[in-house]
Amino acid sequence: MSEKIKMTTPLVEMDGDEMTRIVWKKIKDILITPFVDLKTEYYDLGLENRDATEDKVTVDSANATKKYGVAVKCATITPNAARVEEFGLKKMWKSPNGTIRSILDGTVFRAPILVDGISPLVPSWEEPIVIARHAYGDIYSAVDTVVPQGSKAELVITLPDGTQNTMLIKDFSASGGIAMGMHNLDSSIESFARTCFEYALSEKLDLWFSSKDTISKKYDHRFKDIFAEMYENEYKAKFEAAGITYFYTLVDDAIARVMKSKGGFIWACKNGDVFSDMLATAFGSLAMMTSVLVSPHGYYEYEAAHGTIPRHYHKYLKGEKTSTNPIATIFAWTGALAKRGEMDGLSDLVDFAHRTEKAVLAMSEETRVAIIAVIVENPDSVEPLNKLLHEYSSFIIGRMGVPYREKGISVISIAINAPQNAISSLTGKIGRLQGIATKTTYSNH
Repeated sequence: MSEKIKMTTPLVEMDGDEMTRIVWKKIKDILITPFVDLKTEYYDLGLENRDATEDKVTVDSANATKKYGVAVKCATITPNAARVEEFGLKKMWKSPNGTIRSILDGTVFRAPILVDGISPLVPSWEEPIVIARHAYGDIYSAVDTVVPQGSKAELVITLPDGTQNTMLIKDFSASGGIAMGMHNLDSSIESFARTCFEYALSEKLDLWFSSKDTISKKYDHRFKDIFAEMYENEYKAKFEAAGITYFYTLVDDAIARVMKSKGGFIWACKNGDVFSDMLATAFGSLAMMTSVLVSPHGYYEYEAAHGTIPRHYHKYLKGEKTSTNPIATIFAWTGALAKRGEMDGLSDLVDFAHRTEKAVLAMSEETRVAIIAVIVENPDSVEPLNKLLHEYSSFIIGRMGVPYREKGISVISIAINAPQNAISSLTGKIGRLQGIATKTTYSNH
């Protein structure tokens, strides 16, 4: 076996819950550690350990990400009342994703994984639509309460000089009800905007931003103004030079435009979890959607967009067969490895991550069985031929070589099971090698 690919800086590894925790270990054992000398700083974000550590482990994992720059995270449970009872928890712990995003000051970008043979439910979509989620403050950090009849809910702002501005939210004299208080920070909105503009430039994609500033004339309008000011002052010339655009519209208009678009842009949303799930389903499923938290400070955290898949986990515990789709979790690992390799100048690690992604997608597509017959007349082409075969090794069923010394040639037969485009690509590359003749025969199945 060839030497494993080296790493110099650890990834922050955040383990998770239920079925994704099982898949997590299998991905490491089967796809990564046999080929990569994997270095990680491990944090167990399983619900039991979060409860045992008073959720300190979540904070520690986020701070470790600030230290090392790149993290990969397994899906985790955000407990509701039923989960508190199920696991015997001390309290209803907050979303670990929300905690991590708050500490890293990050924006979540979610993009569908496209596979040949799976067409979007919206016929006009030809390219991926990337959702950018702010996911700080707002509903994630809201304070809410049940209000008894006869009460009065007020919003009180205490100014630096001690004076107070009081606004009536609702007089509950006629009926009890509920109330909620939300917030956001200019600094966080600015980080959100900057990360979106920078990511759009790096990916060379148009950027859309939407909110409801006609109704929320202070809250949502603040988002709109910060985006507009930053674009005009810092990014307009850069966008024009890159041939991309920034576009703002109301969120309901944005939805209508998205449904009629061809795709190929970033859609920035104040929250966006509903829209990201909608897009994931329309492009295939949440199991086919990547998620990366990007911080303007240079931190990256990769995870799958889906949850812990409890239904499959309960089947697994009973010894029943499941059909859990691991692709998004695999792409979390490959995304983190590629970014680690990029930041550390490790081209072999980057190449491994990209080749793994291609192999995974190819195995998800319809495959054909073929025999590639190769005649080698130039000994100098043997080494590049072997490199090509190694590149496509995940598809090769077997191969046999016969030297014909009297003629000074070698005859090689390669059995392969792969998507049509992969077979065509391999045979084309082989055929371009000097002193090599090749012919491919396909099975009917």
